Amino acid sequence: MKSIVYFSDFKTRSHENSKIMKVRSLLNQDIYKNTISKDDLTAIKIHFGEYGNDSFINPIFVREAVDFIKKHSGKPFITDTNTLYSGSRHNSIDHLNTAISHGFAYAVVGAPLIIADGLRSENFKEIDINLKHFKKAKIAGDIESSDSMIVMTHFKAHEMAGFGGSIKNLAMGCAPAAGKRDQHSVRPFIITEKCVGCGKCQTICPENAITLNNKKALIDQHICIGCGECMTVCQVKAIGMNWDVELDEFIEKMTEYAYASVKNKKDKVLYINFVMNVVPDCDCAGWSDYPIVPDIGILISNDPVAIDKASYDLVNAQTGNKESILKENLEPGKDKFKGLRSNTNGMLQMTYGQSIGLGSMEYELIKI
Repeated sequence: MKSIVYFSDFKTRSHENSKIMKVRSLLNQDIYKNTISKDDLTAIKIHFGEYGNDSFINPIFVREAVDFIKKHSGKPFITDTNTLYSGSRHNSIDHLNTAISHGFAYAVVGAPLIIADGLRSENFKEIDINLKHFKKAKIAGDIESSDSMIVMTHFKAHEMAGFGGSIKNLAMGCAPAAGKRDQHSVRPFIITEKCVGCGKCQTICPENAITLNNKKALIDQHICIGCGECMTVCQVKAIGMNWDVELDEFIEKMTEYAYASVKNKKDKVLYINFVMNVVPDCDCAGWSDYPIVPDIGILISNDPVAIDKASYDLVNAQTGNKESILKENLEPGKDKFKGLRSNTNGMLQMTYGQSIGLGSMEYELIKI
C-alpha cells in the first residue's frame, strides 16, 4: 500500500495562498487529525542552524506547527540535540542562545525551547531495536519521553549522507553525543598534497584529534570519532575517507537510529519537509551556499521514508542551478546529489529504511 504524501508548491498570488497558509493547510488534512491527543507533550523536532547559517526553517513556519498542536489540546515544545562537533550548539547554553538569535524566541514561536539531551548531552534513554548494527540505540531523553512529535526538516544535500531529510533529522537530530558517535563509522584522513595548513579542521574537531605539523594537518586515528565535520569545513577538499567500505555502514547505522527515535510513537509522528534553499551542505555548516536547484515546495506525511523519497524525486526532476557548485547531472531527471558528490549513496537511507520497517518507498503524491 502506498503512503500518502501531500505537497504544496510555492506558486501564489494572494495572502490566502502564502507559504504560511500552505503550511497550515497541509497540517489540517483530515488524515492527521488524530496524531496529537489531549495533553500530549509534543516535540517539534527542528534544526536551529549553526551560527552563520541562514537556510534553516523560518521560525514563522514553526509557529504553525505550534498552533496546530495547541488546536488539538497538545502541549508543544521545540527541540533539538547538542552537536558532537565543536561549534555554536555543542552544549545547551550555547545552543539555546544560537536558537534565540536565529528567531526561535517564545514571542515568535509560541512554545518553550528544550534541548532534549540535556546540558552536556548526558540525558538519554536506550531503546531496544535488535537490528543489523545495533541491539540498542541511545535517544535523547526528552524526545523519547514526549508523547508525539512533529519533525520539521529542511531538505538539502549532505557531505556523507547524500541528502539530509526526515530520516537524518530523526537519526542524528534525536541522538545525544554518544548516539551520534555510535552512528559515525567514517575515519577521515588527510590528502597531504592538497592540504594548505589553514587549521579549520583542527578548530572544529571535538576530540582534538587533528594537529598541524609542518603546515600540514594530521589526524590521529586512535582519537578520531568519525564525526566528519572536518570534511565539511575543508575548502580545498584535502580530507578523504574510504567511501566504499565506510559510507554504506554509516548510512545504515543512521537509518537504524531513525527507526529507534520513533519506535515507541506509532501513529504519533508527522513529518514536514521544506524543499527550499536546497543548499549543498547541512545546516550544521556556519554558512549557506547557493542552492543546487530552485525552490520546490512543502511536503507532509506520516511516513519518513515516503516523504524523503518524494522530496528526493522532486529535486531530481529539476534543472540544476548552474551558478551553484553542482557541475554534473544538471539535467532534469538526473540525480543531483550524485552529481554533487559522486561517492554518496543517499538512496540507501530509503531502501534500508524500508527493509527495517521504518516506512515505504512507495508513495502517492497529492498536490493541494
